Amino acid sequence: MAFIGFHASHEQIPPSALLDAVVAAEAAGFDGAMCSDHLAPWLPEQGESGFALSWIAAALARTSFSIGMVNAPGQRYHPVVMAQAFATLEEMFPWRFWAALGSGEAMNEHVTGDPWPSKEVRNRRLRESVDVIRRLLDGEEVTHDGLVRVHRARVWSRPTQPPPLLATAVSAETARWAASWAQGLATVAQEPAALARVVDAYRSAGGEGPCVLQVHVSWADTDAEALDLARAQWRQGVLTPPLAWNIEQPEDFDAAVGAVDEKALRSAVLVEDDPVALAERVAALAGIGFDRVYLHHVGQEQSGFLAAAADVVLPRMKELL
Repeated sequence: MAFIGFHASHEQIPPSALLDAVVAAEAAGFDGAMCSDHLAPWLPEQGESGFALSWIAAALARTSFSIGMVNAPGQRYHPVVMAQAFATLEEMFPWRFWAALGSGEAMNEHVTGDPWPSKEVRNRRLRESVDVIRRLLDGEEVTHDGLVRVHRARVWSRPTQPPPLLATAVSAETARWAASWAQGLATVAQEPAALARVVDAYRSAGGEGPCVLQVHVSWADTDAEALDLARAQWRQGVLTPPLAWNIEQPEDFDAAVGAVDEKALRSAVLVEDDPVALAERVAALAGIGFDRVYLHHVGQEQSGFLAAAADVVLPRMKELL
């Protein structure tokens, strides 16, 4: 069975409206949802950035499907705090919560005032954080002195079964490294050959659990409108790592983009005015080797996209997948 989810973008939509959107996504036929976890939006025009942990508890209470989140423990979030948060969510909503853990981005983490480490150090810090979180979810008292420091921590309210902790990865190298500890892999759409390398690297290194794909889409009544929407709301998508990891402010992302190259933008966002074509393009990416695919419509208004998804996109994707 195909699993097609809805991505809730905190950077673009007020938390209350985003909560209504995820409820509407379940009614439209989506199988689950996931959300971002940002302190700041990517662009000034996006203008929002709700607290994902508060929101996801409300979203799980208002829906009946699974909802996951992307999270970067180690700097802005202490791993002990995240272990407690994950345990509480899973205890309240058994089998419905998951988290995809990554090494983070300066735009969210710089606010602590701590130096922004290199990617290699961030990966080591992430691995330490994951180990601390898992031990706490297993009921251990944890003391740890490394890139993160923990003193005699214990999580008291725990679920019967800990939630799955996936890894986020954009490159094959990171995916291969994550296979040693992750319970699944989450990545974002890019050129098909590159996606195939990411999946192959994870699986060939022994990676288990679901492979999850997030796809940015811009849908409107005409191609020109869809392109304008992508340019207005998701033009920072043309920026790739490592540059995107190291920029601190929305205004700096805007400046780094400069004049938007249409070809690059259409590579970062699936721009479509035909819902059948949109379904077929997303299905082709999902078919590379993904167990779940989550659609992120880059507009701040979600109702039109959700209606098209219910009527055409989801039925056609389920036929193809």
